[in-house]
Amino acid sequence: MNFKRTLLAAALPLMFTFTGAAQALQLKFADIHPAGYPTVVAEENMGKTLTKETNGELTFQYFPGGVLGSEKEVIEQMQVGAVQLSRVSLGIVGPVVPDVNVFNMPFIFRDHQHMRNVIDGAVGDEILDKITNSEFGLVALAWMDGGTRNVYTKKPVRKLEDLKGMKIRVQGNPMFIDMMNAMGGNGIAMDTGEIFSALQTGVIDGAENNPPTLLEHNHFQNAKYYSLTGHLILPEPIVMSKITWEKLTPDQQALVKTAAKAAQAEERVLWDKKSAASEEKLKAAGVEFIEVDKKPFYDATASVREKYGAPYADLIKKIEAVQ
Repeated sequence: MNFKRTLLAAALPLMFTFTGAAQALQLKFADIHPAGYPTVVAEENMGKTLTKETNGELTFQYFPGGVLGSEKEVIEQMQVGAVQLSRVSLGIVGPVVPDVNVFNMPFIFRDHQHMRNVIDGAVGDEILDKITNSEFGLVALAWMDGGTRNVYTKKPVRKLEDLKGMKIRVQGNPMFIDMMNAMGGNGIAMDTGEIFSALQTGVIDGAENNPPTLLEHNHFQNAKYYSLTGHLILPEPIVMSKITWEKLTPDQQALVKTAAKAAQAEERVLWDKKSAASEEKLKAAGVEFIEVDKKPFYDATASVREKYGAPYADLIKKIEAVQ
């Protein structure tokens, strides 16, 4: 795809330039989520730990709230070494590193705890390695918990049929578009930063995400119905520019990996607190949380799992075997 080829062409000449002795580095850490969001707090603490453990050889600047651009734009900057670290959604990685799509399939995890058990084990490490060893130009370090994604809309969705014809924003991955279309909606891909105005102006009828995102990005102001479909439970990798990674000494690389895994554990605790608090705030703001029968949504997306699942048959078996 053009996105991939263009970025690789820009990145490859640089990837072999930065070798030799360790040097003091200031690293930019970007996230589309706002300050105080669980991923951002964990990232900041990861940076502080690394600055201390490297005796100031690694220092960090933090850019939450999407100030360096959309996730796609940040990845482009990382691939040429202009941004060093980020937490990114798997939706944008999937088209370039196909194996991660096993985590992107609707209802691949039995529940939230099952997802956590998977990413904490051998399967989670295997997917990180697949990202790192791809031509994406990024080193995948650890997992953040992106929560369970549900549909939020301007009009209530109480059953599968209510979703019919609604324009619902999804991440820019063909699988997610197919998923939403299979459930009867009309999947519309757009960047996170565009959702608020699109809801406000009627370009879309809703979107799908977790409670903290619904709250922190103020989407609840225009979408007051939150239907608990649980169609996706998405982990999100912390990634480092491969150009930057190759500047680090082996000792620094080991410290970065350890700090990233610690951030994975810390973010999970922060996530549970944030998610519960967000749900309370959303309900207080008039958002209706709607319990739905998930089975019709699961059944409706069977064709998506069949279409995309064949290349990942072995991985799917491993995921299903995790208790």
